[in-house]
Amino acid sequence: MILIDEPNWPGHGRLWSHLVSDTSVDELHDFANRVGIPRRAFDRDHYDVVADRFAVCVAAGARVVRSRELVAALRAAGLRRPKRSRLAR
Repeated sequence: MILIDEPNWPGHGRLWSHLVSDTSVDELHDFANRVGIPRRAFDRDHYDVVADRFAVCVAAGARVVRSRELVAALRAAGLRRPKRSRLAR
């Protein structure tokens, strides 16, 4: 299933959502491609989606969830890829 959180994350003068799959990265890439989200928007385990694309994602079948639910689904599926800590570099 494809999940998306509300566009509440500020960056570069815009608001952003996160788009994930609770099944596979392939499912996520396929969905993003279908709705016109460029591959450069992929970041480790999710796509960053600008607020104007939120409705398109929902109309295409993405389920709106809270950010916490999104991260929990990634973890449960074994797909979570956190940033490396600066100490580990």
